[in-house]
Amino acid sequence: MTVSGLRSGIATNLATITDLRTSATVPTDPKPPIAVVMVGPIQFDTALGRGLDEYEFTVLVIVGKVDDRTAQNTMDAYCNPTGAGSIKTAIERDKTLGGNAQTLRVTNMRNYSALSIADNTYLTAEFVVQVYA
Repeated sequence: MTVSGLRSGIATNLATITDLRTSATVPTDPKPPIAVVMVGPIQFDTALGRGLDEYEFTVLVIVGKVDDRTAQNTMDAYCNPTGAGSIKTAIERDKTLGGNAQTLRVTNMRNYSALSIADNTYLTAEFVVQVYA
């Protein structure tokens, strides 16, 4: 198990959402709609020495321009707790990330807001993923 392997596993799970691009690394020029997996804090040795580490990943979902009604409707579908377009459902589809983790869960969505990238303003949201490996 590696951080890169966990990131890739999350991106693979997200790729099950139709028409959503995914990236296990931060792209230079993201093409919406895209879900970008970023590593956050890591807490080592949470159980029995090297028995368990706890990872927090942020999945940044970028859709169309912030003033586009379609972008808002698309983001709303990604924010649903269940369904074919649900970020939570897609990530939790394989909680072991191909055998790289013991379990995971999507704990919350935050920062549903506008973000400027390369002179464009996009609608974005962050999803927090706790991984135990």
